Amino acid sequence: MDSKRLIIFIALSFSILLLWQEYFAPKPAAKPAVTQQASTAASNSDTPAAASNVAQPADSSLSRGQRITVTTDLVKAEIDTTGGDLRSLQLLKHDAAEDASKPFELFTDKGAHLYVAQTGLVSAGNAALPTHKTVFSAEKTAYTLQGDKVEIKLTAPEANGVKVSKVYTFHKGSYLIDVRYDIVNAGTTPLTSTAYFRLLRDGKAPEGESRFAQTFTGPAVYTTEGTFQKVAFSDLDKGKAEYVKNSDNGWVAMLQHYFMSAWILKPLDGKSVCANAQACTFQLEPKNGAYSAAAMVNVAPIAAGQSASVTVPLYAGPEEYNTITKVADGMAYAKDFGKVHIFASPLFWLLTKLHSMVQNWGWAIILLTLIVKAVFYPLTAASYRSMAKMKVLAPRLENLKQQYGDDRMKFQQAVMEMYKTEKVNPLGGCLPMLIQIPVFIGLYWALLASVELRQADWLYIADLARPDPFYILPALMAITMFAQTFLNPPPADPMQAKMMKIMPVAFSVMFFFFPAGLVLYWVVNNLLSIAQQWYVNKSIEKARKLALQS
Repeated sequence: MDSKRLIIFIALSFSILLLWQEYFAPKPAAKPAVTQQASTAASNSDTPAAASNVAQPADSSLSRGQRITVTTDLVKAEIDTTGGDLRSLQLLKHDAAEDASKPFELFTDKGAHLYVAQTGLVSAGNAALPTHKTVFSAEKTAYTLQGDKVEIKLTAPEANGVKVSKVYTFHKGSYLIDVRYDIVNAGTTPLTSTAYFRLLRDGKAPEGESRFAQTFTGPAVYTTEGTFQKVAFSDLDKGKAEYVKNSDNGWVAMLQHYFMSAWILKPLDGKSVCANAQACTFQLEPKNGAYSAAAMVNVAPIAAGQSASVTVPLYAGPEEYNTITKVADGMAYAKDFGKVHIFASPLFWLLTKLHSMVQNWGWAIILLTLIVKAVFYPLTAASYRSMAKMKVLAPRLENLKQQYGDDRMKFQQAVMEMYKTEKVNPLGGCLPMLIQIPVFIGLYWALLASVELRQADWLYIADLARPDPFYILPALMAITMFAQTFLNPPPADPMQAKMMKIMPVAFSVMFFFFPAGLVLYWVVNNLLSIAQQWYVNKSIEKARKLALQS
């Protein structure tokens, strides 16, 4: 196989796939909008019911009550008194994808998207426990972080002698929010209950998601038993979701490009909220036009006159490696590198180390490209040597083609005899390239999934996660691809020759839509490849001239 044909095939396939997805592929069916009920009483009939002390969160209809705002150094949150839901969460250090003048909103119940955090309590013997339908009361409607933390206490109406408070604790410099239930059993009988903690969102692509760089959006479960398990929305619709259902550790999350939210059963700095593997249950399911990712925690029985508390931390923020790896085991998997995790993960680790040295993600990408190129130098050199030899034989190949005309069999026999005489392997340029492909794809995903590149500047670029504002890098990409065509052996087929001239322009079009950080990697890689290939070609030519002179 000619390496030219391999490159053409890969480039054409990739371009056609991306262009098809962008302009012609059927758009996913829009999920029904979640309705909002005007009356809380009207929605109370749908409170979760306990079955064997396991909570079954109800449908996605939301009532709207009074809003409580919470402002910290990192987030601005809105808590609704109906259910004490966390209905809005703005990440103040991250710009919105479509309007950089506004903060990114992760949780929302306004506009076209729904994404909220809900909790509640249920009991087989006491249906009056507060759920996400209950109307809570609060001491005030606005809280601002003053010291290291701020607490927001919501109080549910007392029922059957049971008093319940729901307490949010926001911490300075952290995206981790502690959600605690304080339960006082002032009744005359023991109280058994289950607390549920769920994330509810629609199935739409997140704001700013590009069809040229799609990543996973949906629920995921991590446990030590099943490791990391992503579940597609489509699998939930079909009832084909496979994940660990019971565990005393791990977390359940909703993932999207760059950001995530997760209920954590066992944080790194604390004990598990589950007494055993049967005390906690994960549940992923569709909910009337939305999707639920929930963790259910069986609360230890509370004797009459006694009290108890249950706390489950909620992480809601960016998938920053240095942040999420300090929250819980396995959180690094949330940086979704797809099926090339085995290659992408170590490359991203190296990228973070380089960033710690140079303190700039753009220069770190360049250094990483240099290192990867150096590691694969022997392989690429072997490929370029083979291509250089093929280039030298190009005139003889053309002569053979004219000599044998339409007799393809004799032409192929003559070509193979020439390769044998000149000791040239026509596959020599392909195999070294094929070996490198998984690594280069891994590097692509490592850069694509890195929220660290968001709002990271480099020279004239203010955000490496957005397309180049002046299209300088995509233009350089096209130029370098075109320059490489002169270093490679010309195809014998005139049609292939024309394709090689058109390909740099056609293939580089999609790079105008790619994040600048990705294009920066490709440009640097191409420049290094041109330099190496030019050096190899000159060396081959020099050696051949010396051989002829002798």
